[in-house]
Amino acid sequence: MITVKDVRKSYDKSSEIIKGVSFHVEKGMIYGLLGPNGAGKTTLMQIIATLSKPSSGTVTICGLSPETDLLEIHKKIGFLTTEIKLDPLSSPNKLFDFFAELYDIPSGEVENLKKTSFERFGIEPFADKKIIELSTGMKQKVSIAISLIHNPPVIIFDEPTNGLDILTSKQVTDYLLELRENGHAIILSTHIFSVAEQLCDEIGILVDGNIVASGSVSELIELTGTDSFEKAFFDLYVKNHKE
Repeated sequence: MITVKDVRKSYDKSSEIIKGVSFHVEKGMIYGLLGPNGAGKTTLMQIIATLSKPSSGTVTICGLSPETDLLEIHKKIGFLTTEIKLDPLSSPNKLFDFFAELYDIPSGEVENLKKTSFERFGIEPFADKKIIELSTGMKQKVSIAISLIHNPPVIIFDEPTNGLDILTSKQVTDYLLELRENGHAIILSTHIFSVAEQLCDEIGILVDGNIVASGSVSELIELTGTDSFEKAFFDLYVKNHKE
């Protein structure tokens, strides 16, 4: 459902941020991008979400190309990043209604969708409060509800649990597992080992703009000859990072 082929990104001739990245994500699969800050995760996610164009290489979503089918792709993806800024003076209710109209969801379905989504994440008691009055965790849950309002088959989440408390983080990770079971194709970027281990079917280790290894947790451990995923990551990082 998601194919990334030899994607590169440069902002000038002397600095290549993404250096020929390729991978494929099937239906009902969570693919993780694990790397330190500055590895290029957010840049790569923005390219896949069509918010930025690659300098070279291609990305296809459900067989569609951003060059010819951009609007159709937008109907098929849900993108969430900690950089998304909700209107601080709006409310979860108003934002949900606005995005439902944006995605042409029939008015008769909106209230049921909202009720189900708000109940799942405990948003109901805060539905009419201003976004500026909400906690970081509640803002993140509102962002998820809005990002997935159109039930997209492809989900792109950049650091979805970053800065969240333990309970909110569990709600988010449980929901991602449920989405996988329902057949969604998910790309998840993170720098948290436990999140990658718990959620991802396959993990790409991103170091300095390169995927230096990919596979399941057990495959990466076997590849490096280590006895834990954390040790496997640091082994790959030390061998591939250039000062």
